[in-house]
Amino acid sequence: MASALDSAWQVVTGNFSEFQLATVITFLIHESAFFLSGLPSLLFERFGLFAKYKIQKKSNTSAYQMRCVLRLILYHVCVNLPIMIFSYPAFKFMGLRSTLPLPHWTVVVSQVVFYFVLEDFIFYWGHRALHTKWLYKHVHSVHHEYATPFGLASEYAHPAEILFLGFATVAGPAITGPHMLTLWIWIVLRVVETVEAHSGYHFPWSPSNFLPLYGGSEFHDYHHRVLYTKSGNYASTFVYMDWLFGTDKDYRKAKAIEEKEGKKKL
Repeated sequence: MASALDSAWQVVTGNFSEFQLATVITFLIHESAFFLSGLPSLLFERFGLFAKYKIQKKSNTSAYQMRCVLRLILYHVCVNLPIMIFSYPAFKFMGLRSTLPLPHWTVVVSQVVFYFVLEDFIFYWGHRALHTKWLYKHVHSVHHEYATPFGLASEYAHPAEILFLGFATVAGPAITGPHMLTLWIWIVLRVVETVEAHSGYHFPWSPSNFLPLYGGSEFHDYHHRVLYTKSGNYASTFVYMDWLFGTDKDYRKAKAIEEKEGKKKL
């Protein structure tokens, strides 16, 4: 198995330079993961599929969805791609490599876990700062234009916010100087996680039903549907930061009321 992976990796590195792998190929991997994981919830909402699992009863119009998609393409090409290109020298300096041998799976897992924990910590404080009056009005309110989120709305944000919170995503890799393969795995997992959190649907198979401390769609949907001064639930992936600092109190109260009312209907 290892030799097969090594051979496949040799084919990849034999056809592209490390600069191309770190920029254009990384960009294409991000775009593929983002749109493939984000389109389903958009289609579910548009065609009324899985309505009983939709967290909010209201839906976005087709025109509003398309507005989001077109702006996302613009932001990704004009903001994300240039950032990847210009940040390559810094990542190279920090130890990013694409050569064999490929990292052992234990190294990949430990680094990705570290990235999730660090990203969540940094994101919490950055996101909480964006909910202060001035930053929310001039920057973060763009993301909250979609009070009823769907997967692709996860990366819909002001360019300044993309730069500001994007630091949380790249901090871990910048510290560890990972192998390119590890970086790609991290990007895919992080994209899928944030898309799921913004999906607007809570299924029986949703990760939050099985993974301890994972926030997921219900946790983040609450953040979108209430006033920015009372939203809380600032963390990106886990729930413990909001619990530790008491920024999930309103969410827990609302959830308790919903569960109580649900039992009365049974």
